[in-house]
Parts: sequence; C-alpha cells; structure tokens
Amino acid sequence: MRVHGEVSDDEAAAAAVTVVGETVLPSSPPPASAAGQQPQPLVVGYALTKKKVKSFLQPKLLALARKKGIQFVSIDETCPLSEQGPFDIILHKLTSKEWQQVLEVSSEDQSGSLLLCHDYREEHPEVTVLDPPNAIQHLHNRQSMLQEVADLNLSNGYGEVCAPRQLVIMKDPSSIPDAVAKAGLTLPLVAKPLVADGTSKSHELSLAYVEASLALLDPPLVLQEFVNHGGILFKVYIVGETIQVVRRFSLPDVNTYDLGNNDGIFRFPRVSCATNNAEDADVDPCIAELPPKPLLEKLGRELRRRLGLRLFNIDMIREHGRKDRYYVIDINYFPGYGKMPGYEHIFTDFLLSLVQSKYKRHLSGS
Repeated sequence: MRVHGEVSDDEAAAAAVTVVGETVLPSSPPPASAAGQQPQPLVVGYALTKKKVKSFLQPKLLALARKKGIQFVSIDETCPLSEQGPFDIILHKLTSKEWQQVLEVSSEDQSGSLLLCHDYREEHPEVTVLDPPNAIQHLHNRQSMLQEVADLNLSNGYGEVCAPRQLVIMKDPSSIPDAVAKAGLTLPLVAKPLVADGTSKSHELSLAYVEASLALLDPPLVLQEFVNHGGILFKVYIVGETIQVVRRFSLPDVNTYDLGNNDGIFRFPRVSCATNNAEDADVDPCIAELPPKPLLEKLGRELRRRLGLRLFNIDMIREHGRKDRYYVIDINYFPGYGKMPGYEHIFTDFLLSLVQSKYKRHLSGS
C-alpha cells in the first residue's frame, strides 16, 4: 500500500500502485474476450451529479482512461439498468429517490429498508457496483459514521486513532445546554449538520464556546468536542487499497479566536477544501508531519472491511501537543478525487485491478 504525501503529477504517473504484499502494474489491459482478439474495453457506467461529473471526469482522466482501454458511459437514472450497458463497473453517487428506484427494487424487507435489485444482480453477476447503496447510506449520518472508528479502538506502536466524543441533538435547541451537561461534554463544541449528503449545507460548521450559545444552534445536528490540532487537517483519500494524504488548513486552535463575539458562535461555510491547501505552507514541522504510514494502513484496512466501501476519504487531525494521538472527525463517500495529485493514474489503475482480480478468480474456477 502506498501512502502519498507531497506527490507531483509526474511522480504519480511514473509510480506503480503498491498494495499490501504485492505490486499491481498500472498499465495492464483488461483480458481479451477470446484468444487472439484485442482486449475488450472496460465499460464503467456512471451515475453522478453534474457537479461531480465536472470535478471527477476531467479531460486528463478521460484521456488516460482511453489509453488504458477504459470507457466511461453515462447511466440514464430514469431507465432500468437492465435496459442499459453492458457494464463492467457501475460508479455512482446519487441520493435521490429516483436513482434508488433505478438501482434498488421498490419492495421493502422486514426492516423497511430498500433492497438491492436482485433481478439485475442475478442476471449480471459480473458487474461490480461501487459501492453498495446501503453501505454508502451509513456515511450519510454523522452519528453512525464515526461509530466504526470508536469501536475500532485502534492503537499500535505508531499511535492511536480515536473519534471525538459527540452528542446528537434532534430537536428543541433550548434543551441543548442541559443535554451537553448531562453528557459531560466540554466546551468548545463543533456543531455539524446530522446529515452528510455532500451538499454545501452539510459542510457548514459552527463553533460554540459559550454555554448560552448552545440554545442558538439549529438541530438536527451533531456536537463534537473540539480538539486543538494546530490548524492542520489531513485528508486521507482511499481508493481501493491505495492511500494518499494531503494537508489542508483547518480551524485554528481555540485560543486564537476573539472570544468577544456577541453570541459565542463562530460559523464556517466550509473548512477543508482545495483552496485551503497547506502542502507548501510554512507550518511547524511537528504540526505538518503526516500520520505514520503503518497507522494509516491499519486504519484504512479496518475501515474498508467494517464499512464495506472502497471509495472514501477520512478527515483526520493530530491533537496539538500529542505526537501520537489522532482523531477522525469525518468520513466522506466518493470525495473530490479531482483535487488529489495524480488521481487519474490511481483511479484508472484501481478500475483495472477490479477486472483483473475477477479474471484471475474466473481462471482459478472460484
């Protein structure tokens, strides 16, 4: 597994994708459909928002994909999947009910949740869906997304990974101060919308540092204890078994704020984004140092297994003054990979590795 820090596009282009225990060559073509024939193109059907299409399907990705025999095809989410394709891989990030009706059946199981379209999967077992809708849904709720991190209790010789203590408030802002006191949470608290669906509103944060300000917040929300971290956040991108890390500026330590604010709340429309790039900033090396590779390898491996996902990113901070204590404060499905250096090489290699592993299983008869 490769853990990237400051990587140029040229370096990423030249590198092989290294995973735990093996190296996958980046330019291996899909297998031929029959002996002596040219390799068939790998067809990736995508169902993405217009914004995601623009940020992800950039010309540099499409050009490299063509060279490697990968074809991206837009899925019409208003039509049954069985009438489209054929696809080798389905790549999707839509939350609308209309899309659910395309990918999932309308009948419900005993728990009341929608089921994956069994007819399509039975007829097309060769199609890889990235990723299972029910697993993606798990990350749309900030209460559930960090529970896996908390349950991990991950610690090794390179450090420990925690989730900040948090509290979910569904309604009645006036009850928040009592609920916070009962839970034993310590101010300041970061308030985040409960639903994390990728919209701009889901990224809006508030920092409440006065008890009286808590009643001014707008539920439903999650309150997380704020951890001073030197104003630096690590975005850990996961693409299958490959990891890449970039630095972003984050909320500064609390003692840098002017606490004379009238209502005791600071509001931020979005904290960590590409414009807050801290890769080349003059930052204290103790703060800017990337998390240790073995720690990230273990974290990535465990979260892939527990979440059942292959495309996500982890927002991670290091507690200021503690070299070996890290907190995961957010997990996002199918993040802005277009902002990740060398993403077109990493992503196309990942897509090819999926069909290669399937082909190997087919040859082995498993």
